Amino acid sequence: MCRNIKTLFNFEPPATGDEIHASALQYVRKLSGSTHPSQKNQAAFEHAVEEVAAATRRLLAALETNAPPHDREIEAAKARERSKVRFA
Repeated sequence: MCRNIKTLFNFEPPATGDEIHASALQYVRKLSGSTHPSQKNQAAFEHAVEEVAAATRRLLAALETNAPPHDREIEAAKARERSKVRFA
């Protein structure tokens, strides 16, 4: 899985439209093997990003959990610590 795609479910505050779009963009980039599609493929690329973002919004709305929501700041701090250990 692409490292730049972050977990979006069960966070407080919930994922924003920008976060969902960024994840969809990374997913389509990974599948297509292209970060900047040609002009000929641009429309298909953008359509795919919008479709994936829409599917993501539907998925996040449908998921349920009994677990308490994660705190974004705490999760970011944990990620920074893992990064320090990994790249130290």
